[in-house]
Amino acid sequence: MPEKILYTVKEVSIIMHTNTGYVYQLISSGLLPALKLGSLKIRHATLMKFLNEYDGYDLTDPGNIEKLSVSA
Repeated sequence: MPEKILYTVKEVSIIMHTNTGYVYQLISSGLLPALKLGSLKIRHATLMKFLNEYDGYDLTDPGNIEKLSVSA
C-alpha cells in the first residue's frame, strides 16, 4: 500500500497527538504550510520537514517558539 501523500488537518492532529485547533494555529502562523483542495491539506513531506525542523523546540505558543528546556 503506497504511503499517503496528503493529510487532512484532523489526520495531522492525530499524528501529532494534538487537536485540530492547534494544527490550524500552526498553519495560520505560517509554521506549517498547507494547500487548499476543497479543505486544507498538508503534504507528507511538509509535515516531516516541520517535525524535523522544530525537533527540540517548545511550540506550545507558535508565536513564541523557544528551545526546549526540560527540568525534572
